[in-house]
Amino acid sequence: MDHEAMNIAERRRQVTGLIRAARVCTLTTIALDGRLTGRPMLLQQADFDGELWFFAHADSSLVRQLRVNPEVAVGFGMPQERCWVSLSGTARDEYQRDRADWLWQPGLSAWFPNGPETTGLTLIAVHVTATHLWE
Repeated sequence: MDHEAMNIAERRRQVTGLIRAARVCTLTTIALDGRLTGRPMLLQQADFDGELWFFAHADSSLVRQLRVNPEVAVGFGMPQERCWVSLSGTARDEYQRDRADWLWQPGLSAWFPNGPETTGLTLIAVHVTATHLWE
């Protein structure tokens, strides 16, 4: 493995460790009027393989916004560890029953009372194109 590939692998390990520990992030979209809109989200798959997954309601403003402009930013922070990561990329909504079952966590039932079968449930996938890590 060359030096550049090792740096990328190490960076991916660092980012994965941070987002796995933080789990809660701010997902920022561009509102229909052009303003930035952020909201807290619970990350559903902490292994960073280039995509991040979230549960959402298909009729939410989040989904409407990313359908118009899929550019998003996702920010994680662990101030006690003095670590922050910002990821940017493109998002899409898609409901995959198998993936929803695999990602499901009981704590989500407060928002999705019928689990992965909740009417109107969708998944948000963020394909990450850039990362910035501060320690």
